[in-house]
Amino acid sequence: MSTTISDVKVITTQPAGSRLVVVKLETSEPGLYGVGCATFTQRFRPVVTAIEEHLKPFLIGREVTRIEDIWQMLMVNGYWRNGPVLNNAISGIDQALWDIKGKMANMPLYDILGGKCREAAAVYGHAGGDSPESVVNSVESFIDQGYRYIRIQMGGYGGQSSGIIKPEGALDGSYFDPRDYCRNILEMIAYVREHIGDSAELLHDIHERLQPIDAVQFAKDVEQFKLFFLEDPLAPEDLEWFTHIRQQCATPIAMGELFNHPREWQPLIAGKLIDFLRMHVSQMGGITPARNAAIHANMYGIRTAWHGPGDTSPVGHAANLHLDLWAPNFGVQEWCRFPDLVYEIFPGLPEVRNGYMYPNDQPGLGIDIDEVLAAKYPCRDEVIGWTQTRLPDGSATRP
Repeated sequence: MSTTISDVKVITTQPAGSRLVVVKLETSEPGLYGVGCATFTQRFRPVVTAIEEHLKPFLIGREVTRIEDIWQMLMVNGYWRNGPVLNNAISGIDQALWDIKGKMANMPLYDILGGKCREAAAVYGHAGGDSPESVVNSVESFIDQGYRYIRIQMGGYGGQSSGIIKPEGALDGSYFDPRDYCRNILEMIAYVREHIGDSAELLHDIHERLQPIDAVQFAKDVEQFKLFFLEDPLAPEDLEWFTHIRQQCATPIAMGELFNHPREWQPLIAGKLIDFLRMHVSQMGGITPARNAAIHANMYGIRTAWHGPGDTSPVGHAANLHLDLWAPNFGVQEWCRFPDLVYEIFPGLPEVRNGYMYPNDQPGLGIDIDEVLAAKYPCRDEVIGWTQTRLPDGSATRP
C-alpha cells in the first residue's frame, strides 16, 4: 500500500529578526512526516495562504514518493508560474517530500542525491562596521574563529552616506549615494586587505544598488584586491550587462539571490558570465530545481554558493547543506550564525565548527521543528523600512 499525504501544516515563527515559514507534510504512515522551508520573509502571509488554500487541497491523498511529478504539476496547476509567492509555497512542499524520501530510505538526503563529495561545507560569515577600522576588527574576529571566507560590508547595503542634501519635502526612506558608496567601499576593501593580507578570502555584496555602468566600473576597480567573489553587481533586469563586466575584468561574480525564473540563471550559466550561483533555494522552488541548476552549472565550471541569510529558515539551511555536500561544483556557503534559541526551536540545525558546516547524518534533512516552542514567537507584522531605499534626490530605487 502506497504512502500518501494526509495533511499539510504551515508553521510561522519569528524567534530572531526574520519571519520564517515552515511546511510540515504528514503522511498516512503514523509518525512519518517531512519539513520544508517556504520562507519569503517580506511577504510571508501570501505564501501561507497559497499553501493552505491552494496547494493543500491539491496534495491530500497524493503519493509522497512522486516528488518530480508533484513538483511539475504544482508549477503548472496555477497556470501563472515562476513568481516568489508560489515558488516559495512549492519549495516548502518539495523540501518536505525530499525529507520524507530520505526518512523512508533511512538515508541522509545527500545520499539520496548521489552521496557526499566532501565531509563538510566551508562557510562565510558577515563582517561589518561603520569604519574601515571596525570592519578589520570584525574580520579578525571571524579569522580567530576559523573562518577562511568572510564577506565585508561597511554601513550596511549601500554603505554610509554623510551629508546627503535632499530636496525640500523629500519623503522619508533609507537614503544612500551610489557614487559615495563606490568610493568609500573601495577604500574600505583596500584597508582590510592591507591589514589582513591573504589570511582570508574576502567577498563583497553590491546588492544590485548600482546603475549597470557603475557596476562595471566597480568590478574593474575592485579587481586589484582579488575578491573571492563580488555578489549581485546587477539586478535581474540587467542581465545583458554581465557581458560587459566579463569583457573588462577578471573579478569573480556571484549572482542569483533574487532569481525566480529559470530563464534568469540559464543564460548566465550557458554564457559563462558568472562564477557562482547564489539562488535562494526556496525562492527558486526548492531542492528539485536547485539540484538541476547545480548539475547544469557543473557542466560549465560554475560553482554553487546558495543564499543563506537569517531569512532562510533553519530547515532551508539544512537543505542548502545537503546540496553542498553532494554537489561536485560546490563553492562556499553563506552562514548567518543563529542564536541558541533557534537551535532549541529547530533541533538538528547544522553546526559550524572552525569555518565548516557539518551534517548530523540523520535520515532526510536531519532537522525538525518544536511547534510548541515556535508558537511562543509569532510573526510580527511591520512595514519594512530598509527596503524603502531612495537616492539623494528622493527617487525610489532597488534595495
